[in-house]
Amino acid sequence: MPNERHPMPVDPNRRRLLQRGLTACGVLAVGPLLWGNAAGSPRPAQPMAAPMRRSNIPNLANTLQEIAVENDPGTRMLVPRGFAVREVARTGRPARCGGDYPWHPYPDGGAVFPTNDGGWIYVSNSEVDIPRQGGVGALRFNAGGDLVDSYSICQGTTNNCAGGPTPWGTWLSCEETDEGLVFECDPLGREPAVAAPALGMFKHEAAAVDPVGRRIYLTEDVEDGGFYRFTPDHYPRGGRPDLRSGRLEVAVVTGDDPLQTRPVTWEPVPVPVPRLVGKDGPPEETPTRYQVAGSEAFDGGEGCWYHDGVVYFTTKGDNRVWAVDTVADTIDVVYDKASDAAFNPGIDDVDNLTISAGGDLVVAEDGAEMRLVVVGPDVQPFELVNVLGQRGSEITGPAFSPDGSRLYFSSQKGKTGEGTDGRTYEMRGPFFIDA
Repeated sequence: MPNERHPMPVDPNRRRLLQRGLTACGVLAVGPLLWGNAAGSPRPAQPMAAPMRRSNIPNLANTLQEIAVENDPGTRMLVPRGFAVREVARTGRPARCGGDYPWHPYPDGGAVFPTNDGGWIYVSNSEVDIPRQGGVGALRFNAGGDLVDSYSICQGTTNNCAGGPTPWGTWLSCEETDEGLVFECDPLGREPAVAAPALGMFKHEAAAVDPVGRRIYLTEDVEDGGFYRFTPDHYPRGGRPDLRSGRLEVAVVTGDDPLQTRPVTWEPVPVPVPRLVGKDGPPEETPTRYQVAGSEAFDGGEGCWYHDGVVYFTTKGDNRVWAVDTVADTIDVVYDKASDAAFNPGIDDVDNLTISAGGDLVVAEDGAEMRLVVVGPDVQPFELVNVLGQRGSEITGPAFSPDGSRLYFSSQKGKTGEGTDGRTYEMRGPFFIDA
């Protein structure tokens, strides 16, 4: 790991645009709720008063030290000084100290939801590619951070890769198959998961909800995939939309230089759900990404997350992190491996991503390393986590607890490199400091 890293040159106008969304060094009041909706609550919960705090993540660059996982000393990681890690679940076993649900294989995309009792729920996809053998599992924590329950919230789906949390307290789980759909899941496990075919049928990867523009943005994991947005026909401001009907559109980008700010227009996808050949056959009609002439091809769309008017997403084929301004309808590159050569080794196969309560952009790597990396328009990229001894795996599902004090993530294949050894971790430490 190099000691000196230099940021790639950034156009001043582009920097100003991106800084509107990424405010990692800003002072903020960190409350207990992500959007102000507690999981299972029929109406917005009232945020509790919180002290003014500043994100400490930018100060963690080049502070990694090797530690042992608290309840699995044979597993070691590089994390910033003052941080600790514990394993909370392992494939095939009941979660540690909570419930009897055998944790699923191939844990992938995840998110955290606050609960009305002051606790929270971490949901995790199961990326099993055997038809109808995937799904979603959940870990429930009480207000003190103790794991108290685990259970399934979705079954009978295929290759559940990533997804996205919603402001109304549900999880959108995405199937990464040619005939893949998005399933809306209840983190509490009280309601069955429901398919939302109006969001399109394609190799879904991730989803991000813009609660202001009242749209859902979607990535597609193929080498020439589209970037989509879905506008529900009925989405009351501050309420819950009806995902059964709406308009699916694909991005058309003007300009050839991806490292410059470019305008985006949106064209309707004529047939969001192409007919299948037989019950489980491939699409009979033209795939969604080819239905609109001139739609932008993105090389392997992966993680997707909304923050303060900007949707961020990754493309693993060219190792880029993108930022779409949902108000101005423009697109920029936040991180580009080819241009940001000072960060060595660069991020290979950028994958899931999340954003802290302080606006820090954290990207998971599905390549030669097992790292979570902090990136941004004015951030010298640096490692936040490096899992040792598990190079045959991939790091997945990063998500912060509602108060920002804990970071959850998984090693999809653990030490054996097999999906039967998936592990899910919790990292605790000074992510915030007093302002």
